[in-house]
Amino acid sequence: MLLGKLLHPNLLDDNALPSHFLVDVFIILIISSLSVFVLYKVFQFLEMAFVEYVNKKLFYNHFYLFRKKLTSQQLEILRNEFSFYRKLDQIHKSNFEHRMARVINRLEFIGKDIAISDEMKIVIAATQVKLTFGLRDFLIKSVDRIIIYPEEFYSQTNKTYHKGEFNLGYKALVFSWNDVVHGYHIEDDNLNLAVHEFTHAIHFYYMRVRRYSTSAAIFLDVYVELTNMLDRNAKLKSELVRSKFLRDYAYTNQFEFLSVILETFIESPEQFKLQFPEIYEKVKTMLNFNFAGY
Repeated sequence: MLLGKLLHPNLLDDNALPSHFLVDVFIILIISSLSVFVLYKVFQFLEMAFVEYVNKKLFYNHFYLFRKKLTSQQLEILRNEFSFYRKLDQIHKSNFEHRMARVINRLEFIGKDIAISDEMKIVIAATQVKLTFGLRDFLIKSVDRIIIYPEEFYSQTNKTYHKGEFNLGYKALVFSWNDVVHGYHIEDDNLNLAVHEFTHAIHFYYMRVRRYSTSAAIFLDVYVELTNMLDRNAKLKSELVRSKFLRDYAYTNQFEFLSVILETFIESPEQFKLQFPEIYEKVKTMLNFNFAGY
């Protein structure tokens, strides 16, 4: 009977929707979609112009229609293992948890001679979320997988043993779990393997999306301002080097300088702010977050 109605439209029920109504609905949907797209592009243009010419600030950072949730076990690990999270207010904790769930869901975790645990997922994902918490573009798509070894591993990249590395071609971060744990157990030595390697990944990702990501624009532009400030101010640069506040590895190249300075900014924010306030302010603007005050 149904086939007969389809083959012979005149047999359709009297209360069936007229074809012109369906066409109208389709047109409305198309117009609505185009309007939303245009509005988004206008917003994107205005925010980028504001960031580049007025102030290095996003119009908004956290807004989520549907919040993802961590499991009760994951939440317990986060509370116990991550001091940064514990210091957040309740609203920011909720934002942090949502971002954590998003990051964990999109990453592939691979254990090499070690079983992947919830603790590993939480610590790794929380590192990414912490570094990007003041920015809106937090899903770092230069990383699709996390590879974890129990300890130092032999890297095929340069034929030597590593504690961690960012493999851009494979879109992977590779870690020695012992060294990741060590980086978080001692929170004020300015050595944090997970923070260091994630900074490389964030840096490369933001360079790729700089044209349309205001988060990337803030991060990269202010980093350029920081390096230019140090190049122009020989006294400040000399003082920074002589102070040994940043370990020598920071001066290997611009990529390592960024990773080391973020390690130091996160692990010793109060000391950083006191000793080098000008540099501290630049890094704070880069991340759009004040680690000294949480």
